[in-house]
Amino acid sequence: MANDKANHITGLSLDAPRGDARLDLRDLYVFQSPHDPERTALILTANPDGGALHPDAVYRVAIDNDGDLRNDIAFNFVFSEQVAGRDGPRQKVDVYLALGSTARVYAAAGSRIFGDVEVSFDGTPHVWRSGSFTFFAGVRSDPAFVDLDGLVNVFDPAGRRDGQGPWTGQDSRAAANVMVMAVELPTSYLGAHPDVRVWGRCSLLEDGTWVHVDRIGHPLISSFFKTGGPPYAFAGSEPNQDREHWIGALIELMGHTGGYAHDEAAEAINAEGALPDVLTYNPAKPAKYPNGRTLSDDVITDRVAFLTNDDCPPSGLTPHDDLLLDFPYLGTPH
Repeated sequence: MANDKANHITGLSLDAPRGDARLDLRDLYVFQSPHDPERTALILTANPDGGALHPDAVYRVAIDNDGDLRNDIAFNFVFSEQVAGRDGPRQKVDVYLALGSTARVYAAAGSRIFGDVEVSFDGTPHVWRSGSFTFFAGVRSDPAFVDLDGLVNVFDPAGRRDGQGPWTGQDSRAAANVMVMAVELPTSYLGAHPDVRVWGRCSLLEDGTWVHVDRIGHPLISSFFKTGGPPYAFAGSEPNQDREHWIGALIELMGHTGGYAHDEAAEAINAEGALPDVLTYNPAKPAKYPNGRTLSDDVITDRVAFLTNDDCPPSGLTPHDDLLLDFPYLGTPH
């Protein structure tokens, strides 16, 4: 399988944390509501199997609005144990909103703004509202489009076929589902002056101690660092430490994938904004990666061009045609 092959490629790891798909963060999306430009959608996806999430974990969307790359706002999602229902699996979720120093607590701190919300496991998206917040949690079609076997070849220059690039033409996520946590809120609540930085986390309670086990910001970036250093070193670190701790490893990887010289790679990292590993979002500008990320952005082409020093053609894949016009925007699960 593509995942098994990728796990042995230097600089790219698609392993789930602790070998548990429930803890695996997939993608982060930030964009303006198509119906109201004064509102912003924050969408975190997890679990490539599209199943229930871990009851001993906290899933988090973190927001920095003062430039120090530390949580100023956090939406914390806590899931119950999955139980068998008459019509299929059932799980509930609580959503906590934390502000200021409380947003930096590993546990699910803050005010509970949604409680005992039913997770949607069927094709009907059950949308919940509380004040100015709109929320959805459930299984949906994965909007990410990526040729995973081709992506593996990017990290193995010998696998780039003569004149054809690395791609196989197959969308590995075309029939895949993910678990979705989606919040829509007034953009003014973000406190963007002019922008904010957004990232996702998954923290697990182990033997009475909270441990950060996964982190997501830019597409793919966290996958470059899962194979190096102590377990979960990258996931456990803060974005304000990324350049100090990880830029050397990224420069080395870019030398392998794109033949970059050291200074050339450092310049490309700065131009791309690849570190720190956070999405930057200025709501006064249209959302399109790297300004936030929409569900139809071709982020893999962007990332591969960066890695290979523009020495790789686009994959040729296109956005999925099952996206919705209305919240939660992701298509019906397969």
